[in-house]
Amino acid sequence: MVLETVVVAVWAMLPAYVPNNVAVLAGGGRPIDGGRTLEDGTRILGDGKTWRGTAVGTAAGIGVALLLNRISPLVGGLAPEPFPVVAAVSLAFGAMLGDVLASFLKRRTGRQRGAAFVGVDQLDFVVAALALTAVAATGWFLETFSLAVLVAVFVLTPVLHVSTNAAAYALGLKDEPW
Repeated sequence: MVLETVVVAVWAMLPAYVPNNVAVLAGGGRPIDGGRTLEDGTRILGDGKTWRGTAVGTAAGIGVALLLNRISPLVGGLAPEPFPVVAAVSLAFGAMLGDVLASFLKRRTGRQRGAAFVGVDQLDFVVAALALTAVAATGWFLETFSLAVLVAVFVLTPVLHVSTNAAAYALGLKDEPW
């Protein structure tokens, strides 16, 4: 039962887990905030949030959902219901949106780009992805995300997040290990 819950949690969240990692690799280019600042002189988001990273990250998350739909017959009953397109889009874009919102919050709280923000860094994309998906694909969301699956998501995500960031840092893909 626990293993099945963990498998469903990771499977259902993969379209949200992948976008930010891909955005790190594909980012660069024009910042979403266009270099604009607020009245206090701080950037709205910063150079780390780009249109290209957001678009490529979102596309990668959607691609992961479509791939999982194709391979789900191979894993039998362990896979949850297939991702409707709206769930694939909302999970992937929601993850990117959560990261953008966290960047805005970081700037408003005086944190510089790359500064650690414990809790927010690990769960920002999850909260936004789940909230957007709950609204956009309510039926699928309720079928897929039982209370046990949600608990698994919120327990596993920080561990996965810290691990993947440490690996990206070790490989020279990130400037900080968090």
